[in-house]
Amino acid sequence: MQFVDSHTHLADPAFDADRDDVIRRARDVGAAALICIGETLDAAARARTIAAAWPGFIWYSAGVHPHDAATFEPIRDVEAIRAHLQQGAVAVGECGLDYYYDNAPRLQQRRAFAEQIALAGQLNAPLIVHSRDAVDDTRAMVTEAGKAGILGVLHCFSGPAHLADAAIEAGWYLSFSGIVTFKKWNDDGLIAAIPERRLLIETDAPYLSPVPFRGKRNEPAHVIHTATHVAAARGMSTEQLGRVVCANAATLFGLALVDTTA
Repeated sequence: MQFVDSHTHLADPAFDADRDDVIRRARDVGAAALICIGETLDAAARARTIAAAWPGFIWYSAGVHPHDAATFEPIRDVEAIRAHLQQGAVAVGECGLDYYYDNAPRLQQRRAFAEQIALAGQLNAPLIVHSRDAVDDTRAMVTEAGKAGILGVLHCFSGPAHLADAAIEAGWYLSFSGIVTFKKWNDDGLIAAIPERRLLIETDAPYLSPVPFRGKRNEPAHVIHTATHVAAARGMSTEQLGRVVCANAATLFGLALVDTTA
């Protein structure tokens, strides 16, 4: 099976001791590409270095997570993200809204998200979006972005269905993580309902390890377990799913993928 892990935090210190081994394991089990997330400007700088060491295999993004929206400075941070996009980053993000932790005031979260949406529109770049307990505002902002021709992905998607519908209507993608392997997951119908051309998978490593790795550090090679569940929910083989997510990731992020299974 060939696959793309569309969302992994390889720049996280959790990988400092064995990052290259983690990357090799992903490639050995069929990874065609990994998207290394820069959820802060510091993480984006580290992600750029990692991507440069693995050209054609690792790409990276740059953005400001909603947890850090309280310190977001539009001119400074937008220009820093812009510079990353001009230097090879393939997406703006991880950005978005998080009303579960509320680490930043909600108004500031929306302002930071809106600034990053606007930048994505200026640069014709996709967005990588985090949304937790912020369905109504996420739906409204994704809908407006879609009307402006701005595309993106709702990462680590777990519902609800009406948010999926709004994202699909906007031309966006939905990415499923190891959450779908958890005992509490009970919505395979949601997985089955996503149009094939809008489907992605991810690890969100080092977080959200799928069964059978719960409680351990996650890594890109583990996306195989998420893929197996997603494929079964959709009545397709993992090989078919792999081809779908590779094609979709290539389209959204503008990737030139190499067949690692040849």
